[in-house]
Amino acid sequence: MVQDIEHIEEKITESSIWINVKEFLGMHLDIGKDISISIFDILVVITVIFITTILLRLALRLITRKLPPDDKGKFSVVYGYFRWLVYIIILLVTLHSVGVNVTAVFAASAALLIGIGLALQTLFQDIISGVFILVDQTVHVGDIIEIEGKVGRVEEIKLRTTRAVTIDNKVLIIPNHLYLENSLYNWTQNGTITRENVTVGVAYGSDVQLVKKLLLQAARTHDAVISEPEPTVVFTEFGDSSLNFKLVFTLADSFTAQHPKSDIRFEIDKLFRENNVTIPFPQRDIHIISKEK
Repeated sequence: MVQDIEHIEEKITESSIWINVKEFLGMHLDIGKDISISIFDILVVITVIFITTILLRLALRLITRKLPPDDKGKFSVVYGYFRWLVYIIILLVTLHSVGVNVTAVFAASAALLIGIGLALQTLFQDIISGVFILVDQTVHVGDIIEIEGKVGRVEEIKLRTTRAVTIDNKVLIIPNHLYLENSLYNWTQNGTITRENVTVGVAYGSDVQLVKKLLLQAARTHDAVISEPEPTVVFTEFGDSSLNFKLVFTLADSFTAQHPKSDIRFEIDKLFRENNVTIPFPQRDIHIISKEK
């Protein structure tokens, strides 16, 4: 009998503790006139933020695991801004889910974000494009790229811009959003060796086999031309005023290709003069017909 009474007393005590806990968790804090939040809601929010933090850290490690150390530092800056944006969205959604009236906060946040987005649209595009460049590794420092007809060697990749140096030693600042809007040619993604060509036309009646021999000689004697694969000559077409040829050869450094190509043109002109091969200029026959009055 005594044991039953003690058991009943324990149940009453446990019940009263649970009631006290429920009452404590149910206590509401009023923030202004329209917002009221309970202790339990605060614990839910804290739990959700904690889980979100873990997931964001895992996502950061997953995305940056293959990035170079320098690029990881740049990406961490973007991650910092993105993390706070996620926190704000998760906080508002969680508060709304637990019954807190945050309609006014949602409306104010939406208007603010729309205003910022319109004002900084291009900036956001540049940053997002910079993130894509860092993640998919389409462009690296040292690559030779061509975009919008401009060619340069990449010196630095930032979150908003890419800095490149042109062949004329001019600094080219490229906004990263141009990568999304234009076709990008990466000359060196498959290596620094590239195939170049020089075109030339000769007069009709010229010895085409001699022309081929002289063109190959001009390419093979230049120090910058690689022997493998060997230079080749392509007879491209019978033009209006000339027989047109293309001399194709391989260079180790495509960034400085204009200088070897210029040298080869000088050599072609010299060899043609020595062997009486004529480079014609466009000609037109004009027939004037006069009518008798």
